[in-house]
Amino acid sequence: MSWSQRARASRRILPDGAQSASPARAPLVNTRPRRGGGTSSVKAWARTARRLGCEAHSLCVIQRSQTVNATPVTDNIIQLTRLHFVNAFLVREEDGFTLVDTTVGGGAGKLLAAAGSAGAEIKRIALTHGHGDHVGSLDGLKEKLGGSVEVFLSDLDARIHAGEKVVEGKLPGSWPSIKTAPDVRLAGGERIGSLEVIRTPGHTPGHMAFRDTRDNTLIAGDVYTSYGGLAVSNHFNLRFPLATPATWDKDKDRDSARKLRELEPSLLVVGHGPPVTDPLPAMDRAISRAGGPAATSGAPAAN
Repeated sequence: MSWSQRARASRRILPDGAQSASPARAPLVNTRPRRGGGTSSVKAWARTARRLGCEAHSLCVIQRSQTVNATPVTDNIIQLTRLHFVNAFLVREEDGFTLVDTTVGGGAGKLLAAAGSAGAEIKRIALTHGHGDHVGSLDGLKEKLGGSVEVFLSDLDARIHAGEKVVEGKLPGSWPSIKTAPDVRLAGGERIGSLEVIRTPGHTPGHMAFRDTRDNTLIAGDVYTSYGGLAVSNHFNLRFPLATPATWDKDKDRDSARKLRELEPSLLVVGHGPPVTDPLPAMDRAISRAGGPAATSGAPAAN
């Protein structure tokens, strides 16, 4: 089987109980110089990844305790940043917080302290996807919170973590072993408090985004990154080169980016990078660089 055939096979969803074909090798970071930049940023990220115990082409679970930087981004959402590159979000509801993503391992105590400093408890954990830099502190949080917290994860990514083969071939990115099973498996279209669940496959088979229905703020997970400017994760970004090789299906990721653009968010926050105010022009540019057509303003977007 040729490389292109293996790559296409690795993006096919398998029915329940089906067996995978031979795995496709995950692509490595492209270190060739590009116009307008060199390899220094890639090498710097690779050195950082190795120093933290990760492979250069994926974001792994990092069992280190680090300070959480808390930044309010709206009246209802606080961005929590660890290791200067990975974000989680506290979404305020009447009964407490929904925590979107958990960052890398070793952060449970810091995340709980951040919620306490903001004046409420974490009642729910909603995960954009199953990569280790987003589920890394899930088990630690579950151990501390017990049955008082409800966990949400997409059905496909939950099945992957349960050891089931849901796609042919090898999945890129970090898929650590976790003990915590979700209480609710998401399919898209659900509501978690004020958050609408948006199905956005591509970066992973079951990737989800969350839209705050109160003000149309969009939590996009890893559909986009925003270091050095907004980029779709299917498009190699020299300023943050780790997201693209960890993306499962680049065409689906681009389609999901366009789908999120059609929601016309008032503010865009992502798993890696700062918030993006006035996001629509930046989303249009990112989608164009990713090889997608221009979005149609006001077009409906199905869940």
